[in-house]
Amino acid sequence: MNAPITPDIVQFDPPSLDAVERATALARLYFRPQYVGLDNVDAAQPALYVSNHTIYGVLDSPLLYEKLYKEKGIVLRSLGDHLHFDVPVWRDILQRGGTVPGTPENCARLMQAGEHILVYPGGGREVAKRKGEQNKLTWKTRTGFARMAIEHQYPIIPVAALGADDAFDVVYDAYDFMQNPLGRWLLNRPAIRAKTRNGDMLMPIAKGIGPTLIPRPEKFYFAFGKPISPTAFFGKENDKEQVWQLRKQVMEALEGEMEKLRQVRAKDKDVSLLRRLLTRHG
Repeated sequence: MNAPITPDIVQFDPPSLDAVERATALARLYFRPQYVGLDNVDAAQPALYVSNHTIYGVLDSPLLYEKLYKEKGIVLRSLGDHLHFDVPVWRDILQRGGTVPGTPENCARLMQAGEHILVYPGGGREVAKRKGEQNKLTWKTRTGFARMAIEHQYPIIPVAALGADDAFDVVYDAYDFMQNPLGRWLLNRPAIRAKTRNGDMLMPIAKGIGPTLIPRPEKFYFAFGKPISPTAFFGKENDKEQVWQLRKQVMEALEGEMEKLRQVRAKDKDVSLLRRLLTRHG
């Protein structure tokens, strides 16, 4: 069942910029984020920001939110996985920041209101990284974002994020869990199978600094690509082939932005000795 459309998803009181800066101050100091391509963002032109999800899904998105708010006056409205809204306190934090359940109905209302919208087509599966999936897009056959962009003629801005996946090493992932007799037995329980979407949402056990869960202080990098116009697909939101073509175009653009960030990181010499010692890419 789709999550309900809450009556206040459009008219909400955004947090103050000062509050957002305070909330992200430690992360900004620790990860020292860098941003490229901000000139591709026009506050006066509402857009659908399509990004890659990183492990656990909570380290870099607040930094993206803060930067657009501070530099462009944009309060991103995120489309969140329904499972977020099952968690007390956490769902309240997300809603205060403007996140809404990721349904077509909610997306349509935000587009009709001219909001800047953030979506992660990889969803929870892309957050639940397996070994060897660092910086990999895992979109399966999802095309909803492309269909909505065509229907509402919303430009798409690919947003690449690099760094968070490198802050951890996955030591035990969903595949390991499912190969374990106890894990298989648990996944055969209908309630657990439904909650984890047949294992897709099983979060990995990872380590950061040493054996701890403290992420390594990898520098984070973000790239905003050139807007992709859906005008060539006007009126074709129900044509599966055309929707897939737009999805493919966006995915290729996002992968291109990620490669650009790898090059930026390789040339970045502004790294402290301590950061070099604690990270792979220092």
